[in-house]
Amino acid sequence: MFNTCMTGYQEVLTDPSYTGQLVTMTYPLIGNYGVNSEDRESSEPQVAGFIVREASRVHSNWRSEDGLDEYLKQHSITGIADLDTRALTRHIRSEGAMRGAIVPSTSDQDEVLAQVLEQPLMEGLDLACGVSTNEPYEVPAVGEERFRVLAYDFGVKAHSPKLLAERGCHVTVIPADTPVEDILSDPPDGMFVSNGPGDPAAVERAEAAILGLAEADVPVFGICLGHQLISRAFGASTFKLPFGHHGGNHPVKSLDRQSVEITSQNHGFAVRGGEGDEIPGAPGLRLTHVNLYDGTVEGVEHRELPVLSVQYHPEAAPGPHDSRYLFDRFVALMEERKRSGE
Repeated sequence: MFNTCMTGYQEVLTDPSYTGQLVTMTYPLIGNYGVNSEDRESSEPQVAGFIVREASRVHSNWRSEDGLDEYLKQHSITGIADLDTRALTRHIRSEGAMRGAIVPSTSDQDEVLAQVLEQPLMEGLDLACGVSTNEPYEVPAVGEERFRVLAYDFGVKAHSPKLLAERGCHVTVIPADTPVEDILSDPPDGMFVSNGPGDPAAVERAEAAILGLAEADVPVFGICLGHQLISRAFGASTFKLPFGHHGGNHPVKSLDRQSVEITSQNHGFAVRGGEGDEIPGAPGLRLTHVNLYDGTVEGVEHRELPVLSVQYHPEAAPGPHDSRYLFDRFVALMEERKRSGE
């Protein structure tokens, strides 16, 4: 697949949502500002391979700690440069995302093709279990602790718990296989359902927890895969996009705010939309955001319960930051619930 971001290649490399994928960067020069330990979205690169037009021979930035080439070698990630990434991107756009390989030019093409075809298709593939944390961990609130939030980790990016912590939330990140009984027995002030890789139809374990907490009036907020899982929990269906949305320049219209947000996106599946603000199969949900490129569903809210989700990434680093208000919206729902319970 391809990503259209001009900056943020380290965030792309370390985003768990890219697990098992070969990523082509459409911007022609990559690596010029190096890498550092602060901008990682996870502890190490998650991509299967990295494809660029030109890899910068030097890196220069006051925050740089290493070069991109050294960073990929350190983590045994295969990279390739000096390709016509414009032609490759046009091919993916016309033919759709596909399986592939990065191999030496001397390799036997028939043998490589056979190995590629042995790889599983993305449809029906549950990759979230492979990137989720094995043990719960805590992200303390910055300043006064106001709320206790559980973050369902299906491949969570580091910036999401960080932004919640900055808003006074003590975040407990829990594994994707956490028993539903453990979650419902001690309800938090809010539940965050994270991004992640793979087909949402293959990840059914979150459904009972989402429904149980929402029906108990606990605010639930999801992004990317979390948005798809929330939508499916309430009856919606999902489908695979031809080549997905991957980049930092996607215009999304907020129907409630009557404004356009420039968003960061990384997903290969989408929630199936309907007429008006309806979501087929999920009468309790309403459409709140729509993609202005292709009209796909970008956000939903429940008509009665404190549930909201978006397909894109409001926590985006390095940006854009147009959509960070959604974290404030989630906090406001928890404040409202807290006041009503006093």
